[in-house]
Amino acid sequence: MSTAKRRDTAAELALRRELHRRGLRYRVAYPVPGQRRRTIDVAFTRARVAVLVDGCFWHGCPEHGTKPRANSQWWTAKLAANYARDRDTDRLLEEHGWTVVRVWEHEVSCSAADRVEAAVRRAASSSSLVNED
Repeated sequence: MSTAKRRDTAAELALRRELHRRGLRYRVAYPVPGQRRRTIDVAFTRARVAVLVDGCFWHGCPEHGTKPRANSQWWTAKLAANYARDRDTDRLLEEHGWTVVRVWEHEVSCSAADRVEAAVRRAASSSSLVNED
């Protein structure tokens, strides 16, 4: 597990490249308010849009998630804890006024970027923002 990348995964980099290509500017690995050990993968701070790129295995993708057979009881508990932490992170961000967009690693970066861009534009227009960080 220590070799699993926490940031700059292929899916995250592809999404960030596409968002940057579209002229959107963002912060990377931005801390979740009130949680020192949790970070937002791609944060649009002025619009308060948090983008979290989830790996299919670690976050239990309904389409591609797998459950290891070896030590299955431990892995079941581990993946359930990851799921619970994800929901808690969503709750914390929403309580602080953030819009949360979750993207699966298997999603095509263009379609994921469409969803993110729409959320950022919606948030920006509702608060009359012009530019991002």
